[in-house]
Amino acid sequence: MAILIAGAWPYANGELHLGHLSSLLPGDILARYFRQKGEEVLYVSGSDCNGTPISIRARQEAVSSQIIADRYHSSFKRCFDKLGFTFDCYTRTDTPLHHEIVQHLFQKLYDHRYIYHKRVKQTYCEYCSRFLPDRYVEGKCPHCGADARGDQCEHCSTILDPLELIDRKCKICGRTPTERETEHLYFLLSHFQETLEQYEGDAEKQHAWRENAINLTKRYLKEGLQDRAVTRDLPNGVPVPIKGFEDKKIYVWIEAVSGYYSASKQWQKQTGKDVSRFWNEDTVSYYVQGKDNIPFHTIIWPAVLLGNDIRSLPTHIVSNEYLTLEKKKLSTSKNWAVWVPDLIARYHPDTIRYFMTINAPETHDADFSWREFINSHNSELLGAYGNFVNRTLKFIEKIEGFVSSTAIADQEVQDKINLLYAETGRLIESAHIKKALEKIFDFVRYCNKYFDVHEPWKLLEEDKDTCCRILNTCQIMIANLAQLLAPFLPFSSQEVQKMLGLGHLTWQPIIRLEAKPVSVHPLFQRIERSQIDAEIDRLYNGIRR
Repeated sequence: MAILIAGAWPYANGELHLGHLSSLLPGDILARYFRQKGEEVLYVSGSDCNGTPISIRARQEAVSSQIIADRYHSSFKRCFDKLGFTFDCYTRTDTPLHHEIVQHLFQKLYDHRYIYHKRVKQTYCEYCSRFLPDRYVEGKCPHCGADARGDQCEHCSTILDPLELIDRKCKICGRTPTERETEHLYFLLSHFQETLEQYEGDAEKQHAWRENAINLTKRYLKEGLQDRAVTRDLPNGVPVPIKGFEDKKIYVWIEAVSGYYSASKQWQKQTGKDVSRFWNEDTVSYYVQGKDNIPFHTIIWPAVLLGNDIRSLPTHIVSNEYLTLEKKKLSTSKNWAVWVPDLIARYHPDTIRYFMTINAPETHDADFSWREFINSHNSELLGAYGNFVNRTLKFIEKIEGFVSSTAIADQEVQDKINLLYAETGRLIESAHIKKALEKIFDFVRYCNKYFDVHEPWKLLEEDKDTCCRILNTCQIMIANLAQLLAPFLPFSSQEVQKMLGLGHLTWQPIIRLEAKPVSVHPLFQRIERSQIDAEIDRLYNGIRR
Protein backbone atom coordinates (compact mmCIF):
# COMPACT_ATOMS: atom_id res chain seq x y z
CA MET A 1 0.00 0.00 0.00
CA ALA A 2 1.33 3.45 -0.94
CA ILE A 3 0.96 6.09 1.77
CA LEU A 4 1.36 9.81 1.05
CA ILE A 5 1.89 12.02 4.10
CA ALA A 6 1.53 15.71 3.20
CA GLY A 7 2.52 18.23 5.88
CA ALA A 8 1.36 21.84 5.57
CA TRP A 9 3.99 24.35 4.45
CA PRO A 10 4.93 26.98 7.08
CA TYR A 11 5.49 30.51 5.82
CA ALA A 12 9.18 31.41 5.81
CA ASN A 13 8.59 34.81 7.39
CA GLY A 14 9.33 34.01 11.03
CA GLU A 15 10.49 31.26 13.37
CA LEU A 16 8.41 28.16 14.01
CA HIS A 17 6.30 28.32 17.15
CA LEU A 18 4.20 25.87 19.16
CA GLY A 19 1.19 26.34 16.89
CA HIS A 20 3.18 25.07 13.92
CA LEU A 21 4.50 22.13 15.90
CA SER A 22 1.06 21.18 17.20
CA SER A 23 -0.38 20.95 13.69
CA LEU A 24 2.62 19.33 11.95
CA LEU A 25 3.87 16.70 14.43
CA PRO A 26 1.11 14.15 13.59
CA GLY A 27 2.60 13.87 10.10
CA ASP A 28 5.90 12.50 11.36
CA ILE A 29 4.19 10.11 13.76
CA LEU A 30 2.10 8.75 10.88
CA ALA A 31 5.13 8.44 8.57
CA ARG A 32 7.21 6.62 11.21
CA TYR A 33 4.36 4.26 12.06
CA PHE A 34 3.64 3.25 8.46
CA ARG A 35 7.34 2.73 7.68
CA GLN A 36 7.67 0.59 10.81
CA LYS A 37 4.67 -1.40 9.62
CA GLY A 38 6.46 -2.03 6.31
CA GLU A 39 4.34 0.20 4.03
CA GLU A 40 5.67 2.37 1.21
CA VAL A 41 5.67 5.94 2.50
CA LEU A 42 6.32 9.31 0.89
CA TYR A 43 6.39 12.13 3.45
CA VAL A 44 6.66 15.59 1.89
CA SER A 45 6.50 19.21 2.90
CA GLY A 46 8.51 22.38 2.62
CA SER A 47 8.81 26.07 3.36
CA ASP A 48 6.40 28.49 1.71
CA CYS A 49 8.85 31.07 0.38
CA ASN A 50 6.42 32.97 -1.86
CA GLY A 51 3.64 35.43 -1.22
CA THR A 52 2.78 38.36 0.97
CA PRO A 53 4.06 37.38 4.45
CA ILE A 54 7.66 37.13 3.22
CA SER A 55 7.36 40.42 1.30
CA ILE A 56 6.02 42.20 4.37
CA ARG A 57 8.84 40.89 6.57
CA ALA A 58 11.40 41.90 3.94
CA ARG A 59 10.00 45.44 3.82
CA GLN A 60 10.10 45.69 7.61
CA GLU A 61 13.78 44.69 7.68
CA ALA A 62 14.70 46.54 4.47
CA VAL A 63 16.19 43.40 2.92
CA SER A 64 15.27 41.21 -0.02
CA SER A 65 12.56 38.54 0.14
CA GLN A 66 15.25 36.00 -0.74
CA ILE A 67 17.21 36.79 2.43
CA ILE A 68 14.11 36.31 4.59
CA ALA A 69 13.14 33.06 2.86
CA ASP A 70 16.67 31.63 3.10
CA ARG A 71 16.95 32.50 6.78
CA TYR A 72 13.75 30.85 7.92
CA HIS A 73 13.89 27.90 5.55
CA SER A 74 17.27 27.01 7.07
CA SER A 75 15.89 27.47 10.57
CA PHE A 76 12.87 25.27 9.81
CA LYS A 77 15.09 22.47 8.54
CA ARG A 78 17.31 22.61 11.65
CA CYS A 79 14.28 22.51 13.94
CA PHE A 80 12.63 19.61 12.14
CA ASP A 81 15.90 17.66 12.12
CA LYS A 82 16.45 18.16 15.85
CA LEU A 83 12.88 17.09 16.58
CA GLY A 84 13.33 13.93 14.53
CA PHE A 85 11.02 14.70 11.61
CA THR A 86 11.65 12.17 8.84
CA PHE A 87 10.63 13.96 5.66
CA ASP A 88 11.48 12.12 2.47
CA CYS A 89 11.54 15.51 0.81
CA TYR A 90 11.46 18.88 2.56
CA THR A 91 11.78 21.51 -0.13
CA ARG A 92 10.68 25.11 -0.76
CA THR A 93 8.31 26.93 -3.08
CA ASP A 94 10.91 29.11 -4.78
CA THR A 95 12.72 26.25 -6.53
CA PRO A 96 12.70 26.11 -10.36
CA LEU A 97 11.01 22.70 -10.27
CA HIS A 98 8.17 23.95 -8.06
CA HIS A 99 7.62 26.88 -10.41
CA GLU A 100 7.61 24.53 -13.40
CA ILE A 101 5.12 22.09 -11.83
CA VAL A 102 2.77 24.82 -10.62
CA GLN A 103 2.79 26.52 -14.03
CA HIS A 104 2.04 23.15 -15.66
CA LEU A 105 -0.97 22.55 -13.37
CA PHE A 106 -2.14 26.13 -13.93
CA GLN A 107 -1.80 25.91 -17.71
CA LYS A 108 -3.79 22.69 -17.79
CA LEU A 109 -6.61 24.30 -15.81
CA TYR A 110 -6.56 27.18 -18.27
CA ASP A 111 -6.56 24.84 -21.27
CA HIS A 112 -9.50 22.92 -19.80
CA ARG A 113 -11.33 26.26 -19.43
CA TYR A 114 -11.46 26.06 -15.65
CA ILE A 115 -9.66 29.42 -15.56
CA TYR A 116 -11.20 32.47 -17.20
CA HIS A 117 -10.59 36.23 -17.57
CA LYS A 118 -12.50 38.72 -15.47
CA ARG A 119 -12.34 42.47 -14.90
CA VAL A 120 -12.79 43.25 -11.21
CA LYS A 121 -12.34 45.96 -8.63
CA GLN A 122 -9.31 45.56 -6.37
CA THR A 123 -7.95 47.46 -3.40
CA TYR A 124 -5.35 50.03 -4.44
CA CYS A 125 -3.14 52.10 -2.15
CA GLU A 126 -2.71 55.61 -3.55
CA TYR A 127 0.15 56.32 -1.13
CA CYS A 128 2.10 53.13 -1.99
CA SER A 129 1.08 53.41 -5.68
CA ARG A 130 0.21 49.74 -6.01
CA PHE A 131 -2.58 47.18 -6.07
CA LEU A 132 -2.73 45.38 -2.74
CA PRO A 133 -2.66 41.57 -2.50
CA ASP A 134 -5.05 40.08 0.05
CA ARG A 135 -2.66 39.92 2.98
CA TYR A 136 -1.63 43.53 2.46
CA VAL A 137 -5.14 44.50 3.52
CA GLU A 138 -6.42 44.22 7.09
CA GLY A 139 -9.70 45.15 8.74
CA LYS A 140 -12.75 43.72 10.47
CA CYS A 141 -14.41 40.50 9.36
CA PRO A 142 -17.89 41.30 7.97
CA HIS A 143 -19.22 38.02 9.42
CA CYS A 144 -17.94 37.96 13.01
CA GLY A 145 -16.34 41.39 13.54
CA ALA A 146 -12.93 40.01 14.50
CA ASP A 147 -9.66 41.42 13.17
CA ALA A 148 -8.99 39.72 9.85
CA ARG A 149 -6.70 39.63 6.83
CA GLY A 150 -7.96 40.12 3.31
CA ASP A 151 -7.90 36.42 2.46
CA GLN A 152 -9.43 34.72 5.50
CA CYS A 153 -10.73 35.35 9.00
CA GLU A 154 -8.79 33.15 11.41
CA HIS A 155 -11.51 33.58 14.04
CA CYS A 156 -14.49 32.19 12.10
CA SER A 157 -12.56 30.57 9.20
CA THR A 158 -14.51 32.47 6.52
CA ILE A 159 -12.68 32.87 3.22
CA LEU A 160 -12.70 36.58 2.33
CA ASP A 161 -12.02 39.09 -0.39
CA PRO A 162 -10.22 42.30 0.74
CA LEU A 163 -13.15 44.40 -0.50
CA GLU A 164 -15.42 42.66 2.04
CA LEU A 165 -13.41 43.87 5.03
CA ILE A 166 -14.80 46.64 7.22
CA ASP A 167 -12.46 49.57 8.02
CA ARG A 168 -9.85 48.40 5.50
CA LYS A 169 -6.23 49.47 6.02
CA CYS A 170 -3.08 49.03 3.96
CA LYS A 171 -0.70 46.86 5.99
CA ILE A 172 2.29 48.76 4.57
CA CYS A 173 1.37 52.37 5.32
CA GLY A 174 -1.77 52.08 7.46
CA ARG A 175 -3.86 54.28 5.14
CA THR A 176 -7.28 53.42 3.77
CA PRO A 177 -7.00 51.93 0.27
CA THR A 178 -9.26 52.87 -2.61
CA GLU A 179 -10.69 50.65 -5.34
CA ARG A 180 -9.53 50.36 -8.95
CA GLU A 181 -10.56 48.15 -11.80
CA THR A 182 -8.08 45.61 -13.12
CA GLU A 183 -8.10 42.25 -14.90
CA HIS A 184 -7.39 38.93 -13.20
CA LEU A 185 -7.78 35.25 -13.96
CA TYR A 186 -10.46 33.35 -12.03
CA PHE A 187 -10.75 29.66 -11.13
CA LEU A 188 -14.14 28.13 -11.98
CA LEU A 189 -14.49 26.60 -8.53
CA SER A 190 -18.30 26.58 -8.77
CA HIS A 191 -18.04 23.92 -11.50
CA PHE A 192 -16.84 21.38 -8.91
CA GLN A 193 -19.70 21.96 -6.40
CA GLU A 194 -21.57 18.71 -7.04
CA THR A 195 -18.43 16.55 -7.27
CA LEU A 196 -17.03 17.97 -4.03
CA GLU A 197 -20.36 17.44 -2.25
CA GLN A 198 -20.13 13.76 -3.14
CA TYR A 199 -16.47 13.68 -2.11
CA GLU A 200 -17.22 15.24 1.28
CA GLY A 201 -20.15 12.88 1.83
CA ASP A 202 -17.97 9.83 1.16
CA ALA A 203 -15.31 11.11 3.57
CA GLU A 204 -17.95 11.61 6.27
CA LYS A 205 -19.24 8.05 5.85
CA GLN A 206 -15.73 6.66 6.10
CA HIS A 207 -14.87 8.78 9.19
CA ALA A 208 -11.64 9.70 7.40
CA TRP A 209 -11.65 13.42 8.21
CA ARG A 210 -11.54 15.22 11.52
CA GLU A 211 -14.92 16.58 12.61
CA ASN A 212 -13.79 20.19 12.12
CA ALA A 213 -12.90 19.40 8.50
CA ILE A 214 -16.32 17.84 7.89
CA ASN A 215 -18.19 20.74 9.50
CA LEU A 216 -16.26 23.54 7.80
CA THR A 217 -16.37 21.89 4.39
CA LYS A 218 -20.11 21.27 4.67
CA ARG A 219 -20.53 24.93 5.57
CA TYR A 220 -18.65 26.15 2.50
CA LEU A 221 -20.55 23.76 0.25
CA LYS A 222 -23.90 24.75 1.72
CA GLU A 223 -23.12 28.42 1.09
CA GLY A 224 -22.23 27.53 -2.51
CA LEU A 225 -18.72 27.56 -3.97
CA GLN A 226 -17.68 30.88 -5.47
CA ASP A 227 -15.17 31.31 -8.28
CA ARG A 228 -11.91 32.75 -6.94
CA ALA A 229 -9.13 34.87 -8.37
CA VAL A 230 -5.98 32.87 -9.11
CA THR A 231 -3.67 35.78 -9.97
CA ARG A 232 -2.31 38.54 -7.80
CA ASP A 233 -0.03 41.58 -8.06
CA LEU A 234 2.85 40.25 -6.00
CA PRO A 235 6.59 41.00 -6.09
CA ASN A 236 7.57 37.36 -5.53
CA GLY A 237 6.01 34.06 -6.44
CA VAL A 238 5.34 31.87 -9.46
CA PRO A 239 4.84 33.90 -12.69
CA VAL A 240 1.54 33.38 -14.50
CA PRO A 241 2.23 31.39 -17.71
CA ILE A 242 -0.60 33.08 -19.66
CA LYS A 243 0.05 35.75 -22.29
CA GLY A 244 -0.79 39.23 -21.02
CA PHE A 245 -0.45 38.24 -17.35
CA GLU A 246 3.33 37.80 -17.17
CA ASP A 247 3.63 40.65 -14.65
CA LYS A 248 1.31 38.89 -12.19
CA LYS A 249 1.90 35.90 -9.93
CA ILE A 250 -0.16 32.77 -9.30
CA TYR A 251 -2.18 33.27 -6.15
CA VAL A 252 -0.59 31.55 -3.15
CA TRP A 253 -3.73 29.61 -2.16
CA ILE A 254 -3.56 27.60 -5.37
CA GLU A 255 0.24 27.65 -5.67
CA ALA A 256 1.19 26.49 -2.16
CA VAL A 257 -1.06 23.41 -2.08
CA SER A 258 0.43 22.40 -5.43
CA GLY A 259 3.68 22.03 -3.47
CA TYR A 260 2.65 18.54 -2.35
CA TYR A 261 2.77 17.45 -5.96
CA SER A 262 5.95 19.36 -6.81
CA ALA A 263 7.70 18.01 -3.69
CA SER A 264 6.79 14.49 -4.81
CA LYS A 265 8.32 15.23 -8.21
CA GLN A 266 11.39 16.62 -6.46
CA TRP A 267 11.75 13.36 -4.53
CA GLN A 268 11.41 11.41 -7.78
CA LYS A 269 14.14 13.53 -9.35
CA GLN A 270 16.46 13.02 -6.38
CA THR A 271 15.92 9.28 -5.95
CA GLY A 272 15.01 8.08 -9.43
CA LYS A 273 11.99 6.27 -7.94
CA ASP A 274 8.61 6.35 -9.60
CA VAL A 275 6.22 8.73 -7.85
CA SER A 276 3.06 7.68 -9.68
CA ARG A 277 2.09 5.08 -7.03
CA PHE A 278 1.64 7.97 -4.57
CA TRP A 279 -0.69 9.84 -6.93
CA ASN A 280 -3.36 7.40 -8.09
CA GLU A 281 -6.87 6.45 -6.97
CA ASP A 282 -5.56 3.68 -4.68
CA THR A 283 -3.16 5.92 -2.75
CA VAL A 284 -3.97 6.49 0.92
CA SER A 285 -3.08 10.09 1.75
CA TYR A 286 -2.92 12.02 5.01
CA TYR A 287 -2.99 15.82 4.77
CA VAL A 288 -1.75 17.26 8.04
CA GLN A 289 -2.42 20.89 8.95
CA GLY A 290 -4.09 23.30 11.34
CA LYS A 291 -7.77 24.19 11.33
CA ASP A 292 -7.24 27.43 9.41
CA ASN A 293 -6.00 25.49 6.36
CA ILE A 294 -8.97 23.13 6.04
CA PRO A 295 -10.77 24.66 3.01
CA PHE A 296 -7.56 24.74 0.99
CA HIS A 297 -7.19 20.97 1.47
CA THR A 298 -10.83 19.84 1.25
CA ILE A 299 -12.07 22.16 -1.50
CA ILE A 300 -9.32 24.06 -3.35
CA TRP A 301 -6.72 21.32 -3.75
CA PRO A 302 -9.23 18.58 -4.69
CA ALA A 303 -10.69 20.93 -7.33
CA VAL A 304 -7.21 21.64 -8.73
CA LEU A 305 -6.48 17.91 -8.89
CA LEU A 306 -9.80 17.13 -10.57
CA GLY A 307 -9.23 19.93 -13.07
CA ASN A 308 -5.89 18.30 -13.93
CA ASP A 309 -7.39 14.80 -14.27
CA ILE A 310 -5.52 13.62 -11.17
CA ARG A 311 -7.85 11.35 -9.18
CA SER A 312 -5.68 11.01 -6.07
CA LEU A 313 -7.80 13.17 -3.78
CA PRO A 314 -6.94 13.54 -0.07
CA THR A 315 -8.33 10.56 1.82
CA HIS A 316 -7.56 11.67 5.40
CA ILE A 317 -7.66 15.26 6.69
CA VAL A 318 -5.71 15.55 9.95
CA SER A 319 -6.63 19.06 11.05
CA ASN A 320 -5.94 20.00 14.65
CA GLU A 321 -7.86 22.72 16.45
CA TYR A 322 -6.03 25.74 17.88
CA LEU A 323 -3.40 25.79 20.62
CA THR A 324 -3.40 28.53 23.25
CA LEU A 325 -0.51 29.51 25.49
CA GLU A 326 -1.08 29.89 29.22
CA LYS A 327 -4.82 30.35 28.49
CA LYS A 328 -4.18 33.16 25.99
CA LYS A 329 -4.29 33.18 22.21
CA LEU A 330 -0.88 32.83 20.55
CA SER A 331 0.33 36.14 19.11
CA THR A 332 3.59 36.33 17.19
CA SER A 333 3.31 40.11 16.81
CA LYS A 334 3.11 40.53 20.59
CA ASN A 335 5.76 37.84 21.14
CA TRP A 336 3.23 35.78 23.10
CA ALA A 337 4.64 32.53 21.79
CA VAL A 338 7.05 29.74 22.57
CA TRP A 339 9.50 29.61 19.70
CA VAL A 340 10.66 26.18 18.58
CA PRO A 341 14.41 27.06 18.28
CA ASP A 342 14.31 28.21 21.93
CA LEU A 343 12.38 25.15 23.05
CA ILE A 344 14.69 22.58 21.47
CA ALA A 345 17.73 24.37 22.88
CA ARG A 346 16.57 23.59 26.44
CA TYR A 347 14.51 20.40 26.34
CA HIS A 348 14.83 16.79 25.19
CA PRO A 349 13.11 16.33 21.80
CA ASP A 350 11.03 13.43 23.14
CA THR A 351 9.82 15.63 26.00
CA ILE A 352 8.53 18.07 23.41
CA ARG A 353 7.06 15.37 21.17
CA TYR A 354 5.36 13.65 24.10
CA PHE A 355 3.63 16.73 25.48
CA MET A 356 2.62 18.12 22.08
CA THR A 357 0.98 14.75 21.33
CA ILE A 358 -0.63 13.91 24.67
CA ASN A 359 -1.88 17.51 24.86
CA ALA A 360 -2.81 17.79 21.18
CA PRO A 361 -5.91 19.81 20.17
CA GLU A 362 -7.34 16.94 18.14
CA THR A 363 -11.02 17.51 18.92
CA HIS A 364 -11.01 20.84 20.75
CA ASP A 365 -8.62 23.69 21.52
CA ALA A 366 -5.82 22.81 23.94
CA ASP A 367 -3.58 24.94 26.12
CA PHE A 368 0.18 24.82 26.48
CA SER A 369 1.13 25.40 30.11
CA TRP A 370 4.72 25.40 31.30
CA ARG A 371 3.59 23.82 34.56
CA GLU A 372 1.88 20.95 32.75
CA PHE A 373 4.75 20.57 30.29
CA ILE A 374 7.36 20.10 33.02
CA ASN A 375 5.09 18.07 35.29
CA SER A 376 4.24 15.67 32.44
CA HIS A 377 7.93 15.11 31.79
CA ASN A 378 8.68 14.35 35.43
CA SER A 379 5.61 12.20 36.10
CA GLU A 380 5.11 10.37 32.79
CA LEU A 381 8.37 10.22 30.86
CA LEU A 382 10.73 10.09 33.84
CA GLY A 383 8.49 8.76 36.63
CA ALA A 384 6.56 6.13 34.69
CA TYR A 385 8.32 5.09 31.46
CA GLY A 386 11.92 5.99 32.30
CA ASN A 387 11.60 4.57 35.79
CA PHE A 388 10.31 1.19 34.58
CA VAL A 389 13.06 0.88 31.97
CA ASN A 390 15.84 1.94 34.31
CA ARG A 391 14.95 -0.09 37.37
CA THR A 392 14.29 -3.25 35.37
CA LEU A 393 17.44 -3.14 33.26
CA LYS A 394 19.64 -1.96 36.15
CA PHE A 395 18.37 -4.85 38.25
CA ILE A 396 19.21 -7.34 35.48
CA GLU A 397 22.59 -5.69 34.97
CA LYS A 398 23.29 -5.85 38.73
CA ILE A 399 22.69 -9.60 38.89
CA GLU A 400 24.90 -10.02 35.83
CA GLY A 401 22.08 -10.65 33.41
CA PHE A 402 21.23 -14.23 34.29
CA VAL A 403 17.78 -13.75 32.70
CA SER A 404 17.11 -16.43 30.07
CA SER A 405 16.08 -15.91 26.45
CA THR A 406 12.77 -17.71 26.86
CA ALA A 407 9.47 -16.26 25.64
CA ILE A 408 6.99 -14.60 28.00
CA ALA A 409 5.52 -17.25 30.30
CA ASP A 410 2.63 -15.02 31.39
CA GLN A 411 -0.12 -15.38 28.77
CA GLU A 412 -2.06 -12.41 30.16
CA VAL A 413 0.91 -10.13 29.50
CA GLN A 414 1.41 -11.54 26.01
CA ASP A 415 -2.27 -11.03 25.19
CA LYS A 416 -2.10 -7.43 26.41
CA ILE A 417 0.91 -6.75 24.19
CA ASN A 418 -0.70 -8.33 21.14
CA LEU A 419 -3.89 -6.34 21.67
CA LEU A 420 -1.93 -3.12 22.20
CA TYR A 421 -0.28 -3.36 18.78
CA ALA A 422 -3.65 -3.94 17.12
CA GLU A 423 -5.52 -1.20 18.99
CA THR A 424 -2.86 1.51 18.78
CA GLY A 425 -2.26 0.71 15.13
CA ARG A 426 -5.94 1.23 14.34
CA LEU A 427 -5.97 4.47 16.31
CA ILE A 428 -2.92 5.87 14.53
CA GLU A 429 -4.29 4.93 11.11
CA SER A 430 -7.54 6.72 11.90
CA ALA A 431 -5.47 9.75 13.09
CA HIS A 432 -6.54 9.34 16.74
CA ILE A 433 -2.91 9.78 17.65
CA LYS A 434 -3.41 11.19 21.13
CA LYS A 435 -5.59 8.21 22.14
CA ALA A 436 -2.95 5.83 20.79
CA LEU A 437 -0.26 7.37 22.99
CA GLU A 438 -2.60 7.35 25.99
CA LYS A 439 -3.18 3.60 25.52
CA ILE A 440 0.55 2.91 25.41
CA PHE A 441 1.11 4.86 28.62
CA ASP A 442 -1.75 2.96 30.27
CA PHE A 443 0.35 -0.12 29.52
CA VAL A 444 3.46 1.61 30.95
CA ARG A 445 1.59 2.01 34.24
CA TYR A 446 0.52 -1.64 34.07
CA CYS A 447 4.18 -2.62 33.60
CA ASN A 448 5.25 -0.71 36.71
CA LYS A 449 2.48 -2.34 38.71
CA TYR A 450 3.52 -5.77 37.38
CA PHE A 451 7.08 -5.16 38.59
CA ASP A 452 5.93 -3.93 42.01
CA VAL A 453 3.43 -6.76 42.61
CA HIS A 454 5.92 -9.53 41.78
CA GLU A 455 8.77 -7.99 43.83
CA PRO A 456 11.69 -9.57 41.93
CA TRP A 457 14.14 -8.22 44.51
CA LYS A 458 12.59 -10.63 47.05
CA LEU A 459 12.31 -13.51 44.61
CA LEU A 460 16.01 -13.27 43.89
CA GLU A 461 16.76 -14.91 47.23
CA GLU A 462 13.66 -17.11 47.48
CA ASP A 463 13.00 -18.43 43.96
CA LYS A 464 15.54 -17.58 41.26
CA ASP A 465 13.66 -19.35 38.47
CA THR A 466 10.50 -17.32 39.09
CA CYS A 467 12.59 -14.17 39.45
CA CYS A 468 14.16 -14.95 36.08
CA ARG A 469 10.75 -15.35 34.43
CA ILE A 470 9.45 -12.08 35.91
CA LEU A 471 12.51 -10.10 34.80
CA ASN A 472 12.46 -11.73 31.39
CA THR A 473 8.82 -10.66 31.00
CA CYS A 474 9.64 -7.11 32.11
CA GLN A 475 12.55 -6.94 29.69
CA ILE A 476 10.34 -8.07 26.79
CA MET A 477 7.74 -5.50 27.87
CA ILE A 478 10.43 -2.83 27.52
CA ALA A 479 11.45 -4.09 24.08
CA ASN A 480 7.83 -3.88 22.92
CA LEU A 481 7.44 -0.42 24.43
CA ALA A 482 10.47 0.71 22.43
CA GLN A 483 8.70 -0.40 19.25
CA LEU A 484 5.28 0.94 20.19
CA LEU A 485 6.69 4.32 21.23
CA ALA A 486 9.14 4.69 18.33
CA PRO A 487 6.75 6.77 16.17
CA PHE A 488 6.10 9.09 19.12
CA LEU A 489 9.41 9.09 21.05
CA PRO A 490 12.07 8.08 18.50
CA PHE A 491 15.11 9.24 20.46
CA SER A 492 14.44 7.33 23.69
CA SER A 493 13.26 4.30 21.68
CA GLN A 494 16.61 4.33 19.92
CA GLU A 495 18.37 4.34 23.30
CA VAL A 496 16.37 1.31 24.46
CA GLN A 497 17.07 -0.36 21.12
CA LYS A 498 20.81 0.01 21.78
CA MET A 499 20.61 -1.14 25.40
CA LEU A 500 18.70 -4.30 24.47
CA GLY A 501 20.51 -4.97 21.20
CA LEU A 502 17.27 -4.90 19.24
CA GLY A 503 17.36 -5.18 15.49
CA HIS A 504 15.14 -3.31 13.04
CA LEU A 505 12.01 -2.04 14.79
CA THR A 506 8.74 -3.35 13.36
CA TRP A 507 5.06 -3.28 14.30
CA GLN A 508 5.02 -6.93 15.34
CA PRO A 509 5.11 -8.10 18.98
CA ILE A 510 8.52 -9.15 20.28
CA ILE A 511 8.14 -12.48 22.08
CA ARG A 512 11.75 -13.22 23.12
CA LEU A 513 15.14 -11.53 23.50
CA GLU A 514 18.52 -13.12 22.94
CA ALA A 515 20.93 -10.43 24.16
CA LYS A 516 21.54 -9.14 27.68
CA PRO A 517 21.13 -5.39 28.34
CA VAL A 518 24.31 -3.34 27.98
CA SER A 519 25.34 0.20 28.93
CA VAL A 520 22.13 0.78 30.88
CA HIS A 521 21.51 4.46 31.59
CA PRO A 522 18.51 6.68 32.45
CA LEU A 523 16.41 7.75 29.46
CA PHE A 524 15.42 11.07 31.01
CA GLN A 525 16.63 13.52 33.65
CA ARG A 526 14.42 15.31 36.16
CA ILE A 527 13.52 18.93 35.39
CA GLU A 528 13.57 21.03 38.53
CA ARG A 529 10.25 22.65 39.42
CA SER A 530 11.99 26.02 39.65
CA GLN A 531 12.20 25.84 35.85
CA ILE A 532 8.43 26.42 35.67
CA ASP A 533 8.73 29.92 37.16
CA ALA A 534 11.80 30.64 35.06
CA GLU A 535 9.96 29.79 31.85
CA ILE A 536 6.87 31.79 32.81
CA ASP A 537 9.07 34.78 33.64
CA ARG A 538 10.83 34.39 30.30
CA LEU A 539 7.48 34.33 28.51
CA TYR A 540 6.07 37.41 30.25
CA ASN A 541 9.28 39.35 29.88
CA GLY A 542 9.45 38.55 26.18
CA ILE A 543 12.97 37.12 26.48
CA ARG A 544 14.19 35.19 23.45
CA ARG A 545 17.58 33.60 23.11
